[in-house]
Amino acid sequence: MQADGEVLFLGGVGEVTVTLGHDGLSFLPLHPELGSSCWSSIGLLPKLENKIKFLDVYAVELLDEGPVCGPWNTRIVVQGKKNTEMHRFAVHVITRSRKHPSQWVPCEYLFGHKDPETCKSWAEHLSACINNEQDRPKNLMVFVHPLCGKGRGCKNWEMVAPLFDQAKVNTKVIITEGAGHAYDTLASISDKELKKFDGVVAVGGDGLFNEILNGLLNSRNKTSYPPTPEGFGYFESTEKCQGYRNDGLNNSTPTSDAVNAMLPVGSNNCDDHEPLLSTGQSVGLGISSLNPNTDSSSGDQVPLVSFPNDWFRLGIIPSGSTDAIVLSTTGERDAVTSALLIILGRRMSLDIAQVVRWKSSPSAEVLPTVRYAASFAGYGFYGEVIRESENYRWMGPARYDFSGTMVFLKHRSYDAKVAFLENENSLSLAASAENVADEVQPLQSRRKRPRKTICRANCSVCKENSMPEQNSEDEIPNSSQTIYDNPKWVWSEGRFLSVGAAVISCRNERAPDGLVAEAHLSDGFLHLLLIRDCPLPLYLWHLTQFTKKGSDPLTFNFVEHHKTRAFTFISSHNESVWNLDGEPFQACEVSVQACRGLVNLFASGPEV
Repeated sequence: MQADGEVLFLGGVGEVTVTLGHDGLSFLPLHPELGSSCWSSIGLLPKLENKIKFLDVYAVELLDEGPVCGPWNTRIVVQGKKNTEMHRFAVHVITRSRKHPSQWVPCEYLFGHKDPETCKSWAEHLSACINNEQDRPKNLMVFVHPLCGKGRGCKNWEMVAPLFDQAKVNTKVIITEGAGHAYDTLASISDKELKKFDGVVAVGGDGLFNEILNGLLNSRNKTSYPPTPEGFGYFESTEKCQGYRNDGLNNSTPTSDAVNAMLPVGSNNCDDHEPLLSTGQSVGLGISSLNPNTDSSSGDQVPLVSFPNDWFRLGIIPSGSTDAIVLSTTGERDAVTSALLIILGRRMSLDIAQVVRWKSSPSAEVLPTVRYAASFAGYGFYGEVIRESENYRWMGPARYDFSGTMVFLKHRSYDAKVAFLENENSLSLAASAENVADEVQPLQSRRKRPRKTICRANCSVCKENSMPEQNSEDEIPNSSQTIYDNPKWVWSEGRFLSVGAAVISCRNERAPDGLVAEAHLSDGFLHLLLIRDCPLPLYLWHLTQFTKKGSDPLTFNFVEHHKTRAFTFISSHNESVWNLDGEPFQACEVSVQACRGLVNLFASGPEV
C-alpha cells in the first residue's frame, strides 16, 4: 500500500489513483474523459466528490475474489472485458439521500486489485483508521419491542442488524416480553455489568425509551430534587421523605422500599401501545441482598455508574406511533438513519425533566416518587387522553384519535396553582401575560412573539448554556446551590384546560413544528404551557394550529408560555393524571426541573 498514491480499480469508474490522507482517502480517475459521465451515472453524490472521509466510513470488508464492474455508461472495454475478476475490498460509507436531505443512506465503494496482498493491506489499514475514530461503540445492549407500531420493532431491527454486523458492533439483543421488562433489566443490572456496554438502544417508540431512561436513572442520577417555592416544605417534612431522596450528597443508593416507591403504577398489558412501567408491588428487580456493585468473587467495590457522564449513550431506532424524540433529535423518522448515527458514534447531550410526585391525591400521604421524561410532561387534556385511551386498547393506535376527540368534547378544566422560576428569557413572556390580563383583551386576539431560534445540529444556544464543569463524579453540584441562586418564583392560578412542559420541540408527523418549535435539546430549560379555560371553538382553533407548519399556536391570549428551569404544580382534583412521554402518571402535587444534558444520545441534532 502506497500512501502517496496507488492504482486500484473502482467499481463503476475504472482505474483510479488512490491517495491516503490523515482524515480520509481520495481517488482520481486515470481516464478523465470518462470522469464526468461516470460520476453522474453511478449515483455518487456531488457532496462526496472523489474523497471518502474516515468520519463517514462505518465499515471496511475484505471480500473474496470476484467481478468488479467497469464504467457503467460507456462501451469502452477495460482490460478486455466489462466485468473484471479480481481481488476486492469494500468501503461502506454514509451519504445524504437525494430526496430527503436529513436522511442518511449506506453507500458502497468497491475497490479491486490483481494482488490479494494489496487488497488485504488496504483493508487492514483503513479498518485501523476508522477504529481510531473517537466515540464509536463496540458493545451495545438492544431492547426490541415486538408489538410497537403494529410489529415494526422486530421488522426494523431485522433490517438494520446487518449494518451493525458489518461495522463489527457487538449487540446483546433483548426482546421485551411485557411492560417493565426493560426497566427491570436496567434497574437491577450491576454497574460492573453495565460498564461492559457503550450504550443502550431502544428499537421502539418514545414509551420504550422512557422505560429505559427511568431504569438507568432510577438509582444512578445524583441530581437533587427540584427546587420548590417557599412554603412548599416537603424537603424538611419527615425522615421518611428524606429516606427516599437520592441527591448524591451522601452517595447512597435507595433502599429496597425506596426503589419500590419510585416505581409508578402502570399496566402490564402488552400490545402495540408503548410499554408502561411496572407497578411497584409486582416488579421483581432481581436485586439480591448482596450489593450489586460489589464483585462477589473478591468483595471489591466496583465504581458506581452515575449520570451525567461522558461515555454512556442512548439510541433509538424509531418504530413507535409518533417517535417525537427521534424526529426532534435527528430530523428524520428513519430506522436506517438512526442505526448509522449509532454505529458512527455521533454524540449530543439531551435535557431530561425530573418529575417528583409528592402526593398522588389530595388525601394521600406525602411520598416522593421520581420519574424522568425526555420529551413532554402534560396535565389536564394531555393526561386525560392517555387515561381515556386505556379503555380502547383494542383499537390500536387509532384509540389516541378517538380518545382525544372524546376528551376534547368534554371540555373539562381544572383548578390548579403553578409556580415557576423566573429567568431573564421569561421576563418578556410573563410581562406579556400580565399586560393581557390588565388590558382585558378578547380571548380570540393574538399577540406577537419574539423571533424563534430553532435548534439544529451544532446549535450555538445549547453550547452557550453549558453547565460549570465538574471536577469529579463525587462533586455533583447541588442544583439549588448552582442554577437556582436567588430564585424568584412567579405564581399563576385559576382554571386550566391543560398544563404542559416541553423538554424538546416534540415534533411529529401531525405537529410538524412540534409543541414548542423553539425548544432546544440541551439548554437546561423547560417550556411551560398554561392553557387557561376558554370557549370550545377557541381551544379547537388553538389545537389545529399545531398541525400547520409555520403557524404559532402559542400567541393566543388564553395561552401562557414561560421558559423556565423548574416549576411546581398543585391541584385539588382527586384523579389528577399526568402524561409523561406518553405514559400515565397519577399526581396532584409535583415539582419538575430540567436536568441539563443529563444523558447523551447517539445523534447530532436535526439538520436544516
